[in-house]
Amino acid sequence: MNLKQGTGLAVGGLATVLLTGCGGRPEPVMRPMNILYIMTDDHTSQMMSCYDRRYASTPNLDRIVAEGVRFTNSYVANSLSGPSRACMLTGKHSHKNGFYDNTTCVFDGSQQTFPKLLQAAGYETAVVGKWHLESLPTGFDHWEVVPGQGDYYNPLFITQAGDTLRNEGYITNLITDKSLHWLKEERDPSKPFCLLVHHKAQHRNWMADTCNLALYEDRTFELPETFFDAYEGRPAAAAQEMSIASDHDMDPVYDLKMLRNDKPGRLKAPYEHLLSRMNPDQRTAWDRFYEPLIEEFYRTNPQGRARAEWKYNRYMRDYLKTLKSLDDNVGRLLDYLDESGLAETTLVVYTSDQGFYMGEHGWFDKRFMYEESYRTPLVMRLPGGARGDIDQMVQNIDYAPTFLELAGVAIPEDIQGVSLLPLLRGEEPADWRRSLYYHFYEYPAEHMVKRHYGVSTDRWKLIHFYNDINHWELYDLQADPHELHNLYSDPAFAAPQREMLEELVRLQRQYDDTLGLRMNDL
Repeated sequence: MNLKQGTGLAVGGLATVLLTGCGGRPEPVMRPMNILYIMTDDHTSQMMSCYDRRYASTPNLDRIVAEGVRFTNSYVANSLSGPSRACMLTGKHSHKNGFYDNTTCVFDGSQQTFPKLLQAAGYETAVVGKWHLESLPTGFDHWEVVPGQGDYYNPLFITQAGDTLRNEGYITNLITDKSLHWLKEERDPSKPFCLLVHHKAQHRNWMADTCNLALYEDRTFELPETFFDAYEGRPAAAAQEMSIASDHDMDPVYDLKMLRNDKPGRLKAPYEHLLSRMNPDQRTAWDRFYEPLIEEFYRTNPQGRARAEWKYNRYMRDYLKTLKSLDDNVGRLLDYLDESGLAETTLVVYTSDQGFYMGEHGWFDKRFMYEESYRTPLVMRLPGGARGDIDQMVQNIDYAPTFLELAGVAIPEDIQGVSLLPLLRGEEPADWRRSLYYHFYEYPAEHMVKRHYGVSTDRWKLIHFYNDINHWELYDLQADPHELHNLYSDPAFAAPQREMLEELVRLQRQYDDTLGLRMNDL
């Protein structure tokens, strides 16, 4: 770790609150720390300026790091929206929480989650925004969530009263408005709170707020080094359907907004539905911006490499525009904490449900255990806690035990993650984990990424693709950070291959992944 100790009012997981006693003197009272957990969808660390300055500027997200910590080796257990959320809520891998893919699963809301445990300990809990677990939220004193993926414009929200109501506006603004309203007007100030702010952004199809439509149009982005990857020795990578160059995978109409009535589009109808949600003012601003781009696109009709580069640049610009709204709205939440005095008694967490491909290997989306989707941004600000970089390997199953320990709640034995609180306090645990386990299940489905599981350390990564394929991959992340050269079965790497296979089995037994253990013998 590269840390320095911060200053503040926190003592361990407690905050000092001054109350007036009978004699008129302030008396310190210790109470659990508040928790503000902000999570976006598909935000990747290479598009966050405290991690990577090539593309994005995220000054408000960077504010958290300036007064807190940046995790440099933060990963997910299953790089997919619903499963990732289930891992976060339960502190357990997908095979233990029962929600392992987005197509067949419904989250069992009766099971143990950290919001329920915080509730029982006297916290007031709330979630606003994207839920994406098919069942309705449980364990929250207040919730208001969007159905499914939610819409960028004038979205529906499901309320605790059972109503599904249309809300006028742009979704990132609305989720923040509702979160601030709960903080200011609805919560019980006598209780510590845990508020989960779950944004739809940066999810496909990256529809910007009308006020940001013209941003970044003057920027041209250099293609990633691996954009034209040939996937040699990696048949699962070759079989995916998440290619930017492919019009089947990245649809020019749905994804890049090139709608013209006389032109076909595989996802034309879904895109027209999204446009139909706009009010007249929004649609007028949208058409004013996009009509010239649409006419130029069909007039020039780029093909081959030129078309792939054009699509990549439109994708990057759209993604950055939705990110601008997100960063602005994170700033609104941080400003309120500062103005209200809550910043001194609140743990602030920002992360994403997984990483994302920004043209690396020619891709968009996630799912693979390869670095860009497996790795996720994670920054935290604990008053009185450490500052700087935390290099230990952490995973999204660790959030639940962290919040529980911060609140002074006993961590149940069946939780598989480990608390990050010692790291947030600047400690250097001698027995910290040296490897992480991953398992992805959703196949066949959107983007056709094959089922796989694996283990990673700070240097090596071993992956097994299974089901309709039986293929192993081994990577030296130090020598090959882009994961282009599969070393599995290379006699020169027999020793690390054997060690990683042993570590894989050890973690499968530790986490009781019986399916993974069986698949090893395919």
